[in-house]
Amino acid sequence: MSKSWLHPTSLFLSGLLGAGGVALAAAATHTGATQLLGNASTMCLAHAPILLGLYVGWERIKTAAPAAILLGLGTVLFAGDLVSRHFTGSGAFPMAAPIGGLGMILGWVALATAAFFKTARQ
Repeated sequence: MSKSWLHPTSLFLSGLLGAGGVALAAAATHTGATQLLGNASTMCLAHAPILLGLYVGWERIKTAAPAAILLGLGTVLFAGDLVSRHFTGSGAFPMAAPIGGLGMILGWVALATAAFFKTARQ
């Protein structure tokens, strides 16, 4: 897959999710709000490294672009909805967390399908 604006965006989003995950973990720990903020932190910290991995393996992982889109947007939607629920008492929009969760699941499936595509070295 050729490099596009998505390639550097996956690295940028990886860094933002990592930083956000650490900040949310600190907020959850210091406020005792582990239910929502802790779960948002976990999702951010779980998906930041995979976006970094997709950035590094962009040329070899044939499904890197769709996986990055789904994982990145899914994580932002899911975690953003949980953070919104904590601070405002309501979600970002109806079904935001389930849609984000589905996006993350589909992103992992997109990554898994890369196993069936030949790479340049095969």
